[in-house]
Amino acid sequence: MQLARAFLIRLLTTLVTLFGVAVIVFFVIRVVPGNPIAMMLPPGASDADIARLKALYGFDKSIPQQFVIWLSGVLHGDFGTSITRRQPVLDLVLNRLPATIELAGMALIIATIIGGFLALTGTRLRGTKTEAAIDVGSGMALSIPDFLWGLLMILLFGVLWPVLDISGRVTPSLQLPFTTQFYLTESVLRLRFDLWRDIAGHMLMPALALAIPLSAIIGQLLKQSLKETMHLDYVTLARTKGYGENHVILREALRNAILPTLTLIGVQFTFLIGGTVIVERLFSYEGLGNMAIDAVINRDLPLIQGIVIVFALLFTLINLAVDMCYALLNPRLRHG
Repeated sequence: MQLARAFLIRLLTTLVTLFGVAVIVFFVIRVVPGNPIAMMLPPGASDADIARLKALYGFDKSIPQQFVIWLSGVLHGDFGTSITRRQPVLDLVLNRLPATIELAGMALIIATIIGGFLALTGTRLRGTKTEAAIDVGSGMALSIPDFLWGLLMILLFGVLWPVLDISGRVTPSLQLPFTTQFYLTESVLRLRFDLWRDIAGHMLMPALALAIPLSAIIGQLLKQSLKETMHLDYVTLARTKGYGENHVILREALRNAILPTLTLIGVQFTFLIGGTVIVERLFSYEGLGNMAIDAVINRDLPLIQGIVIVFALLFTLINLAVDMCYALLNPRLRHG
């Protein structure tokens, strides 16, 4: 009963958050200097042409009126029409979103594997030079932003030792028999591992660039949680029963120590989706972040609004799911 009540409260909070984001984004991007209509018109356009375009995109009305019209359309699934691409915003966003989700998902998997390995290794070899080296390496990984890691990998694996693809999402000459934009997932379901290798090869470097700083965060948090758990009574009891250190860490300590890390992983996934913007641009990856940069450069207001609202919706829904999962996994919250 308490879980259901907590879920309803979080859902209401999510709706209020989305409305607040919509208000802020809509009004802020309209007071920023720049005229999107002027960017669409050729030199020498008449006043009638300007008025016609303003009426077409609703810019002839006051900003509060524009917001009410836009919000009414959003509630009916109409995010407007892109100024530069002349296509429905929702179609454009949904067409690019799967690529960004798959990239963020691959980065999260890589970061979890690397971070988990470093945390377990540092815990098993605590007090040694290996643990100190892991801490130093984690600090370096965390202090360098993801786009610099991307530039470094382009230099190493795209120029000096060209073994990986450095741009695009898939080789243009390939025939893609997909019905969705989830290329990586659908290639596995169709057992087209030749396509999977090509798609994964294009995603590997941008995913690594995103994963390296996150792996340091995951590793540090999990190692700290394991260190605290290793001094608890039930871990000491397992040692007195004669279990080895590997068994104590993996079978006894890890179960409780991993809960805060799982929460962090869920939250960081939302930041990964939003943080792909620069990395996608760097690797010419055809995702939502790359399109967001184009929308900002071209002052494509409807497209900017649609992208931000979708990012906000993903962020709030994933956080809601993480909170509920944590409550289900943690008995103290489930029965409290």
